[in-house]
Amino acid sequence: MDLYDRLAARHMRVKEMPEWSNYLLKKWEDAFVSHLSDEEKESIFLHSDRYSCGFLWHVFSWEKTDRLVGKKAKELFQKQRKRECFVFYQLKEDVLLVQNASRLGVEDLRDEEDVYIVDKNFTWTYVQTHDNEEFGPYFTYKS
Repeated sequence: MDLYDRLAARHMRVKEMPEWSNYLLKKWEDAFVSHLSDEEKESIFLHSDRYSCGFLWHVFSWEKTDRLVGKKAKELFQKQRKRECFVFYQLKEDVLLVQNASRLGVEDLRDEEDVYIVDKNFTWTYVQTHDNEEFGPYFTYKS
């Protein structure tokens, strides 16, 4: 069962919006990484690079912004008021707009990799990486 089906089965209204993928990735970067210069972004491999596949969540793993990690990140994500959230990915074009998202939780994301969840106004984000044993998950508020 994919994420769309899991959320719909839990009575959340879910809308697929794949055409928004690039827009949301850019908006996420603007909201949570705008304090870094282009040189700093390059130094942490924020985008694809010859040495490392770029991930926006590198801003967290390279400790370039305040964030909570692991269990604390999960706990804060669980506590957030979630009316409408975007769920999108670094490496695929799937985008979901989840309405009445108050039930959206960590367990729903158990099989997801490099997934970004933000409230509709980009005031907070929760990120689950492809390597949650070593990196993440992460949670932060917009500065």
